[in-house]
Amino acid sequence: MRCRAFQGVNVDIELDRGSPVPLYFQVARQIEQAIERGELVPGSRLENEIELADRLGLSRPTMRRAIQELVSKGLLVRRRGIGTQVVHGQVKRRVELTSLHDDLTRGNQHPTTRVLEHEVLPASDDIAVHLGVPPGTPVVRLVRIRYAQDEPLAIMRNWLPASLASFSTAELGERGLYALLRSTGVHIRIASQRICARTASTEEAHQLGIKRGAAVLTMERTAYGESGSAVEFGAHIYRSDNYSFEITLVERS
Repeated sequence: MRCRAFQGVNVDIELDRGSPVPLYFQVARQIEQAIERGELVPGSRLENEIELADRLGLSRPTMRRAIQELVSKGLLVRRRGIGTQVVHGQVKRRVELTSLHDDLTRGNQHPTTRVLEHEVLPASDDIAVHLGVPPGTPVVRLVRIRYAQDEPLAIMRNWLPASLASFSTAELGERGLYALLRSTGVHIRIASQRICARTASTEEAHQLGIKRGAAVLTMERTAYGESGSAVEFGAHIYRSDNYSFEITLVERS
């Protein structure tokens, strides 16, 4: 039997009491989905656990466990004298050939960008290898900080052949890199990518608003256009407390 049990802050929760899925998990998952859709925005306050339990017809321990599930994920926070509030949740990103800006926009995360560096310089030996050009070839180097919901999420360093990077610093602050490339007729078709983890340097910690030595995720990607030539090489750093990669695994028969 399915019952519509709670409506508040523009969120509906439905419980399937005949499902093998635990009721606490059903509640936690639907609140999480409402946060992901932007229906519950940061700062929204939920009713207390006793009121929620009564509305849903659940025991207080069951409701307490549902809320604790979201607190542990960093989606909710309990504040004395205020109650349970929504906080900035972790950005979950599928490992696909998309840009961070596009993914954040689709997830209603309202991305903004601060451009720290935008310069033309000769390609070093390492960058030349990634881009498949002779060392010393003019390349554009970009360093940007990407924000989600006004909080720093990633430090992005990118190198592109100078012939492909005709956009301005102002445009880089307003749009994603891949969107700018598409607007000039450059379409990325394939990429090689490596994901790792390490600790943040003092400068990186300051830029991301985290403690020095905190864990960060790193991603290196070389993207290729329709002609098979490298379009860009990126080396990005992400806050591990606000960001994760998701991968779908399929059994190979």
